[in-house]
Amino acid sequence: MTTSNETGSIKFQCNWIQTDPLKEEVITEINHWRNILFNNKLIGVYPNGIGYGNISIRLTDKEFLISGTSTGHLENLSTNHYSTVIDYNFSKNELTCKGQIKASAESLTHAAVYEMDLRTQAIIHIHNKQMWDKLLNQIPTTSSNVEYGTPQMALEIKRLFNTTDLLEKKVLVMGGHEEGIISFGENLKEAGDLILRYL
Repeated sequence: MTTSNETGSIKFQCNWIQTDPLKEEVITEINHWRNILFNNKLIGVYPNGIGYGNISIRLTDKEFLISGTSTGHLENLSTNHYSTVIDYNFSKNELTCKGQIKASAESLTHAAVYEMDLRTQAIIHIHNKQMWDKLLNQIPTTSSNVEYGTPQMALEIKRLFNTTDLLEKKVLVMGGHEEGIISFGENLKEAGDLILRYL
């Protein structure tokens, strides 16, 4: 279940527990922001069919709700399209999730941000080439040698928290994942507004 090319594929060992769909009220706010991002083409699908972008909210210290893998092409997400990450291990490159769908390929990256800042309650990962070009190395930026969705990316996130003003900026560029940008905040509005301001 690992791959080395950028196809949106899951690069970690995914332990998936199929459960009943979530309740509608659980996804109301996250879906609202996901729709805004989709309508601005910050989450979506490339002409070659590869989807991009994802969004999550913290549920407990270690658990979070995240859009499912390969959902970028969908205009509207339902309760079937979100997954709950219930455990992860960076060193073993594995993650456990539950729901009707496997968690996003970026789940370990989200986990790293949540782990580094307990105040963070929401994370958004978008793609935008113009914004990426403008912000690359101007704000905290991960190494160009590190691919998305890997334990190395999680370590890069931690490095940025420890050596840059990322905690203040709350936005980072994924140097090795062209177009990839992550924002985070104490709620979805803070994380979403940050992205829209840069846009």
